[in-house]
Amino acid sequence: MSKKIKKEELKSIQDKVQAINNVQMQIGGLEVQKSIAIEKLKAFQQELNVVQKTLEDKYGKVSVNITDGTIKEIEDGPLN
Repeated sequence: MSKKIKKEELKSIQDKVQAINNVQMQIGGLEVQKSIAIEKLKAFQQELNVVQKTLEDKYGKVSVNITDGTIKEIEDGPLN
């Protein structure tokens, strides 16, 4: 004869296991979203690099104020 735990004890265990499984699935989904976001970030950084190179070719070595678009020449220091 095998013994069993009470129905409410079994239900409590089942609920906790289900909650853990749900959270693990959520974490997996978030990891996928994170991976996609990282790839988008890399793409935006590459696009910015292209724009910066284009501006450098056109205006030389300058610093661009991203608020109003003003540019300021970057002076070469003794190490440049």
